[in-house]
This record gives sequence, C-alpha cells and structure tokens, in this order.
Amino acid sequence: MTDFDGESPPFEIMEPAEWRAPIIFNSPHSGSAYPDDFLRASRIDLPSLRRSEDSFMDELIADLLSRGFPVVRVHFPRCYVDVNREPYELDPRMFTGRLPSFANTRSMRVAGGLGTIPRVVGDGQEIYRDRLSVDEALHRIETLYKPYHRALRRLINRVHQQFGTVVLVDCHSMPSVGVSRDEPRRPDMVIGDRYGTSCASLLPELFEDVLGRLGYSVGRNKPYAGGFITEHYGNPASGLHAIQIELNRAIYMDERRRERGPRFAQVASDLAVLAEVLATVPLGDLGPFQAAAE
Repeated sequence: MTDFDGESPPFEIMEPAEWRAPIIFNSPHSGSAYPDDFLRASRIDLPSLRRSEDSFMDELIADLLSRGFPVVRVHFPRCYVDVNREPYELDPRMFTGRLPSFANTRSMRVAGGLGTIPRVVGDGQEIYRDRLSVDEALHRIETLYKPYHRALRRLINRVHQQFGTVVLVDCHSMPSVGVSRDEPRRPDMVIGDRYGTSCASLLPELFEDVLGRLGYSVGRNKPYAGGFITEHYGNPASGLHAIQIELNRAIYMDERRRERGPRFAQVASDLAVLAEVLATVPLGDLGPFQAAAE
C-alpha cells in the first residue's frame, strides 16, 4: 500500500493571528510532493506529470496570510489524488478488483480520465503502466482526500459560526492554450461561480471589476465554471459562498520551463489588492446573514 511520503504534511491550513475578514483562500492543485512509489508506477516522467499542477498558485497567495486571511494548500499532486472531485469518481478500467457500488463511474470527469484518482494528466497522457488495486485507490481517498475535506469543512463551519457568513476563494491556474485549436484565446483570468449558483452575484462582479481595473482580461465560467469544491461548499442561501479563480499561467510563469515569470510578484500583489477589496464588502450585502453569537 502506497502512503504519501512527501517531506511536507499532506496539506496545511494556515490561519492568521488576526482575521481581516471571513475569506478563505484555497489552493488544492499546486501540490508537488510526489511519492516514490507513484513515480515508479508511472509510465511518464516527472516533468510530464507536473503539467497537471497549478504550479506556484500556493506561492501567489501565500502573502495573504500576513494580511489577515487564512490560506489552505495541498502538498500531494492532483494527479495522485484530486480533491476537486467527488470522493469516489473512479474509472473501473483503471483498477483490478470490484469498485464499491456507490462509486460514480459514469461522470464526465471519469470519462475524460480525470476522476478522483486520475487516469491521465491534463494533456491526455496515460499515467500508469499497470492497473491499480481497488484497495490502493480507497486507501488514498481515506488517508488524503477525506482528511483534507474534513479539515476544510471544519474551518468553513467555524468561520461561518463566528462571522455569520464565509467566502471560499478556490484558486487555480490554467494552461494558456486549450487542447482544442478551435477554442478562442483564453483570458488572463476566469471567474467561476457555477453559473450563478455557488455565491452571491456581487462577488463575481466585484472580481471582474477589480481585476479589470488592474489591467487583466477576465472571463466568467468558460472554460471553467468551478469544480466539486466550488459546487459542494457554495450554498449562498445559507451564507456559504464559494468562487473559483483560474489564472492563465502565461501571466505569471514560463510554462515550458516551469519557472516563475517576470510578472510573478506583480500578480501576487494584484491578488492581494483583490483580497483587500473583497474584505471591505459589508457582510450583510452577501445575502442571508447569520449574526455572530455575542
């Protein structure tokens, strides 16, 4: 049985000494600690595996902690376990043995090879030489996926109870060009709110306004509307708001060399501006609001 053996813990939740606002910044796909057993089982090399990473996204938001915002980061790679999926989106073609009856084997993400235990990296390359055991898949879910979501849910619930509302900003990055040649040029950033269902409407509008004034081109919900995290934790009728932001990697890094680009510090600074503006929104303006206990 493979265990995550990175030098880092599987994930970290870092809380500020003093909270600026009930806004949580989460980076679920920037993990780069690859277990040795996983690398040995892979038919592709490490640079190919790393193409699935939201490289440096956790670093871009790291300074927000000192500004009073909690930051959550995952250290294991998304191609090992993807926490932005349902817990059991599993492709039966990948495994030896019978999957549990409750596994979702027919989702669009499973069909594309990008389930909870991915079959391919982002550009469609098969990861594994051989099939995995079902026990291996379930072990990763029990020891990595579930503890992360339990910890995130506890944090969200505690913040919601304390402030009466909470905003989860799910931070991702995207390749500068899509797989399809027909796809139009991607904007600098894409805001995802699950087509208006995961957060109050003023949040994507504020994101678009602030980022536009900072000089970025901004899209909404295309090609990314938000994944499981945005959908699962967003419940604006209960004061739980989740919004996804996707950064075009070309604005902050050299995609081919996987190195920070010349605008890296500026992009990090601009995300801090966004966070500060977001923190000025009166909590009651977000809709249903549960007054914090005295």
